[in-house]
Amino acid sequence: MAAKDNVYLASKPRYEILDGLRGVAALMVILFHCFETYCPHGGQQIINHGYLAVDFFFLLSGFVIGYAYDDRWDRMTTWGFFKRRLVRLHPMVIAGTVVGACLFFFASGAFPKVLESPLWKVALCFVMGLVMIPCGPGLDIRGWAEFNSFNGPNWSLTFEYVGNILYALILRRLPKSALAVLCVLSAFLTLDLTLGWDVFGLLEHGPQYSVIGGWSLTPDQLYIGFSRLLFPFLCGLLMSRILSGRISESNPSGSPIRSKLGFLWASLILVVIFSMPCIGGKAGVPNGIYQALCIFFVFPLVVLIGAGSRTGSVAGTRLCKWLGDISYPLYITHYPLMYMQMAFAAEHPDAPLWVHIAVSAGISILAIILAWGLFKVYDEPVRRWLTDRVLKRSRTAA
Repeated sequence: MAAKDNVYLASKPRYEILDGLRGVAALMVILFHCFETYCPHGGQQIINHGYLAVDFFFLLSGFVIGYAYDDRWDRMTTWGFFKRRLVRLHPMVIAGTVVGACLFFFASGAFPKVLESPLWKVALCFVMGLVMIPCGPGLDIRGWAEFNSFNGPNWSLTFEYVGNILYALILRRLPKSALAVLCVLSAFLTLDLTLGWDVFGLLEHGPQYSVIGGWSLTPDQLYIGFSRLLFPFLCGLLMSRILSGRISESNPSGSPIRSKLGFLWASLILVVIFSMPCIGGKAGVPNGIYQALCIFFVFPLVVLIGAGSRTGSVAGTRLCKWLGDISYPLYITHYPLMYMQMAFAAEHPDAPLWVHIAVSAGISILAIILAWGLFKVYDEPVRRWLTDRVLKRSRTAA
């Protein structure tokens, strides 16, 4: 029993290209949000499908968690797994909420509700954000009814936590055949959104032909959030299990796709996928089919390319490592800066084009600097300290 209390387990070798691809997707999210500020409602922009990066992240998460933990449950308890995941994820959740709180009132020009909210509500939302408790519409202090009004992208981390809980309690115990069945069933939910079926009648505004959504504690948004999580996460976990059974001396990753230029090709695919114009408009079956094809086929293909390829050079390895290091901090801390960009655009609609370009570029560069600084000065040291004090101490006690 003592062996199963060994919370600290040395990290496995990383898929360096998958780390790099996570960073590429995070950078595309930044561009998507920058352009989104100037996108007319229902119109098109430059990075039209940047929101699909969330679905790609869920796929990567399922794949990497399966790879990292599937064969370790003889040495790890469920609580030990949760502690490892909290050490990995939660420090930056706290940082994102704190950054959002520090910049909260600077965006009041675009969000009048900010100045109308009482102190007790702002304080309560801040505490709930720190411990990852979603705020309902009654605690909305910005006007968008987000899970976390200080930092909108926290909604996807909430579902990431749900995916981790499902894995530890249920999914890790299931054979590949059961995972395959669940993948098929969850694919129906994706099609229900993208093809506008709305079979369960949960969507407040009717068929939307898109996976966009998931950030509010309402029935329709929860349905969208779970639908976005389930197929990619299950698919990634199933792919990890299948590849682990194909590993050999000649094919250490098990992936059927190997390329010397794997990172380049996979990155190019992601950039094209996220930038593709909306086919037939945003609200229509053709664009819904496009999103479903990306989620069902293109993203798994990208993961296979990334898992089966190697960088082939020291510079390529360093680039992928940097992109991987910055990806999570960048994603979880950039949006408070975007709120400020929205406020500037709302307050200065007649400013020259070059000024809006300069503001957007400055916000993007600042987001990258902030993410890298927080990673080096805060995230790495805090996780190292928690590993020594929580995970390794548990091993010593065992």
